Amino acid sequence: MIDTVSTEIAEGEERIRLEVADGIAVLTLCRPAELNGWSWESTRQLGLLADRIRFDPCVRAVLLRAEGRAFCAGIDVTAPGGGITVGSAAERTRNYYEGIRWAHERFAVFARLPQPVVAAVQGYCLGFGFELALMADIRLAAEDAVFALPEARLGVAVDAGGDLRIAREAGAGWAKYLALTGRRVDAATALRLNLLQLVLPTTQLQAIAREVVAELAANAPLAVQGIKRAIDAYADAALPAALDRVAMTAALTLTSEDCREGYGAGAARRPPRFTGS
Repeated sequence: MIDTVSTEIAEGEERIRLEVADGIAVLTLCRPAELNGWSWESTRQLGLLADRIRFDPCVRAVLLRAEGRAFCAGIDVTAPGGGITVGSAAERTRNYYEGIRWAHERFAVFARLPQPVVAAVQGYCLGFGFELALMADIRLAAEDAVFALPEARLGVAVDAGGDLRIAREAGAGWAKYLALTGRRVDAATALRLNLLQLVLPTTQLQAIAREVVAELAANAPLAVQGIKRAIDAYADAALPAALDRVAMTAALTLTSEDCREGYGAGAARRPPRFTGS
């Protein structure tokens, strides 16, 4: 894994860029050549930047966006520290469990920001990209957006709580359908399932997203933040205990033979042969 203690972002190593102006913090996923693939380092930077936003009295609302033709195409398997390979199976499971719990803590800092977060999604929004978008308070998408949780096809569990958030928004049946099949859905379907608030022409996404976040920033901060906290307290009442179960399931699957087979089959472009081990 990466150095999870550092509070610095090395020049040229930015996965997420933060800009603040006119009461709005803009978080931009800025690795378009890699389709903004996610990594442990991305998680560290998200938590670090969320902490900066949290305590900035000038920030009243947040826009989460991405550069390029994809919002985030999922985990970047080529990123340094992507896999934990040292130690026995039990040690690796324990280390994955603690690593995923650490990641959940960073995600919670972002999801529980006092300021409301608007996500603007275009292109591929897969795996962790989908889970990240679901952490936002309001989700807007371009007509070309595509959503999926493909983890089960690779032999691993959904590890950041995206399936739980789909169950909250769309119901348990749809959460199971999407997470257990790994099927992709278009923006119109995601809107129908209440996973999005607006679907927009691709050329208008960024402009309208900025209009929406500006509306939030113009409203009374104490009222806006209080409303967000109250709704989250109701909607997320069961989330902490469920996320701990998610962390253990993810740790077990990441150290399984099925995970090795799933990624190997994907690289070889053949159907996986899962054995349940």
